[in-house]
Amino acid sequence: SAVFDVDAWLQKEVSDLGVPDASHPSLAEHLLAKDPLASLRDEFEFPKNATLPDADLSLVDPSADSIYLCGNSLGLMPKATRRIMNEQLDKWANQGVFGHLSQPVPWAHGDECAVDGVAKLVGANPVEVTLMNGLTVNIHILLTAFYNPTATRHKILMESRAFPSDHYAIESQIRLKGLDPATSMVCMSPREGEETLRTDDIISTIEEEGDSIAVVFFSGIQYFTGQLFEIEKITKAGQAKGCYVGWDLAHAFANVPLELHAWNVDFACWCSYKYGCTGAGGLAGAFVHERFKDDKRERMLGWWSHKMSTRFQMDNVLDLDEGAAGYRISNPPVHLVVPVLGFLEAINNVELKDLRMRSYKLTGYLEYLVEHYFGSDSALRVSEKVSCQSITPKEIDQRGCQLSLKFNVSIDRIFKELVKRGVAVDKRYPYIIRVAPVHLYNSFIDIRRFVDVLIESVRIVEKEL
Repeated sequence: SAVFDVDAWLQKEVSDLGVPDASHPSLAEHLLAKDPLASLRDEFEFPKNATLPDADLSLVDPSADSIYLCGNSLGLMPKATRRIMNEQLDKWANQGVFGHLSQPVPWAHGDECAVDGVAKLVGANPVEVTLMNGLTVNIHILLTAFYNPTATRHKILMESRAFPSDHYAIESQIRLKGLDPATSMVCMSPREGEETLRTDDIISTIEEEGDSIAVVFFSGIQYFTGQLFEIEKITKAGQAKGCYVGWDLAHAFANVPLELHAWNVDFACWCSYKYGCTGAGGLAGAFVHERFKDDKRERMLGWWSHKMSTRFQMDNVLDLDEGAAGYRISNPPVHLVVPVLGFLEAINNVELKDLRMRSYKLTGYLEYLVEHYFGSDSALRVSEKVSCQSITPKEIDQRGCQLSLKFNVSIDRIFKELVKRGVAVDKRYPYIIRVAPVHLYNSFIDIRRFVDVLIESVRIVEKEL
């Protein structure tokens, strides 16, 4: 990629260290010593092998850090979160109802305390962002407002391997509007023999079928393959054909730089518990472009859709809040707001561009080691029977933290051996194990340890075949 040359960077580090190639075990320590963001790990709680439920403590050091490469599924807890949570629990215990308006973090405005920080992460103006609900609920809320099918423009375009929750939500939205998903849901698949979608093919489909498409709705990063879609290009193409363009940013939020306002995205939503590190089921977010700030389109409404300045007049005459805040329905749950604040505190002194560069290096190092030890053309391939290759785009600006490793044998077997050795990754059937070296807290040593355990696990599985 033009943005950063991983091969050149690795070659320089190999030369500086004076080792034969980037597979040398000492390179990980060398890279860690030169990592300006290595101390960010100290802002997070890191699980030990002894606390993982399925680790075999006869195979690992119980007191050592686990090999946690699963932040694409659940991010680690920022240490700040525990302190802020205890402050709010104490306030509840000591003040009761008065906590709604008392500092710090008045509960009635809790979500608003985090909006500026979250807006910065997605490249938005604060008026365009709100924190509410869970991701799938927000998909329904936004589609209720933006999916208004007509006899001629009724389709929703998405990827064929969308996350099941997105798929089900869109199917149900189509049915709720009295239509049939078989004719109103267009699911794009990669070309035969390929794993990822080409941007040109997406744009061609929009140009060919755009007059019948009401909404284009893709994921920012595809959960199965790890592909980062070209959000700006696809948004522009969809809008040129009169479509609304929305995005599920579950795997993109706090993972890759986003510029939702500048890219003119119509609407978007995301969960926060992956790279946003807010805990399972953490508070989700939504974006509605400032162009729609005062458009009063029909939507699902509740008390919190009403402006705060007149909300307590209680006259049941809606004074709709402006921007994304007008899509809120209920008061914010403070115990879900707290982890968002904890995460924002943990990354407060870090620049997104520096985190992105760190991500390039971490995934580049992982990809090199996987190819070195498992690549079909590698002279040092560790197994003749078990193959492993990344299906995630090699272009680093077309992916985030995750590499999706494809195996030719049962991933249950491989996964079982990894977990026994203190590895946290996840599997996606039929053949993928997802590995995510997260730019916030993972290190080059985590990657080296993972690859060593993967080599050991593959050799064990090979003997069983």
